[in-house]
Amino acid sequence: MMKILVLANFGMGLYNFRKELLEKLIEQNHEVFISLPNDEEYVPKLERMGCNFINTPISRRGTNPITDFKLLLNYKKVIRSIKPDLVLTYTIKPNIYGGLACRLANVSYLVNITGLGTAVENGGILQKVTLLLYKTALKKAKCVFFQNESNMNFLTKKKVIKGKYKVLPGSGVNLSHYALFDYPSDNTTINFLFISRVMKEKGIDQYLDAAGYIKKRYPNTAFHIIGFCEDVYEEKLFELQEKGIIIYHGKQSDIRTFHKISHCTIHPTYYPEGMSNVLLESAACGRPIITTDRSGCKEIVYDGINGFIIKEKDTQGLIDKIGYFLTLTNEQKVKMGLAGRRKVEKSFDRQIVVDAYIEEINNG
Repeated sequence: MMKILVLANFGMGLYNFRKELLEKLIEQNHEVFISLPNDEEYVPKLERMGCNFINTPISRRGTNPITDFKLLLNYKKVIRSIKPDLVLTYTIKPNIYGGLACRLANVSYLVNITGLGTAVENGGILQKVTLLLYKTALKKAKCVFFQNESNMNFLTKKKVIKGKYKVLPGSGVNLSHYALFDYPSDNTTINFLFISRVMKEKGIDQYLDAAGYIKKRYPNTAFHIIGFCEDVYEEKLFELQEKGIIIYHGKQSDIRTFHKISHCTIHPTYYPEGMSNVLLESAACGRPIITTDRSGCKEIVYDGINGFIIKEKDTQGLIDKIGYFLTLTNEQKVKMGLAGRRKVEKSFDRQIVVDAYIEEINNG
């Protein structure tokens, strides 16, 4: 039996995308500790699974060096207290400051690069600082897992990674939980889904503009938005909902009810994705996809087979693809959805990710 400490930045991601791995570790009689910020919804679920919770506040998007230094000290304190045999880290700050704490404590650790983040994406001095921190933090990692080849190629080219690394199929998707749903046979209303945090980099502006254009020409369409809304967009969403252009559902705990009525998922992101869980789940449910040519999105789509790929920030391209999608027969749409399901069954089963972790853990 090992003591395994997991460092993450929020409960929802850990529960929704790593639950199967945690269950496997607990099943193998490992003692699992989770260090992340407290929340009322997901931390209790993780505790009921058998995880030992340690409340660790994290400023997920802040760049205050004092706050980040406090996080490093917190991680050092947690590691000193628990004395784990192995640490698993996810997302940027746990990867960097957790990795540094593990190095200082001479503790074995596995890192998962879930995306490089805007600091690296945007270049400049912040990129240089972040890459230096990554290089220092990941130097002694037992293995660095990447979620797409683009991230791997970038960090290896920058000589950030010195040791062992491999690419995983993102976080994978639970094919039982996200089952293949019958495609809607009722075409009275064609339902499109935007599932994401409502923020600029997720392509919400392109989605809203396309919705406004398409609704005028195809009144039998409905453009749904599911996800937490950043304050800057709140007024706009309610205004467009009043006009009947979109339907805003807010944050939802179970997205499958929306996939059941959906005809297509639209994900016009230009955010630095690791691998889009939204697209993996949509494809698993048998829904066609329209997304951008970003790494972490394009890997899930065979253009024209199970969905369509557009350029980033290309509102007209999005409008054109939605318009083309609306000309397809129901049989053609069903065929696209089934092709997506086959693709995730073959290449993105979450069990692939769980097996990769267990292999590394068992390797000592």
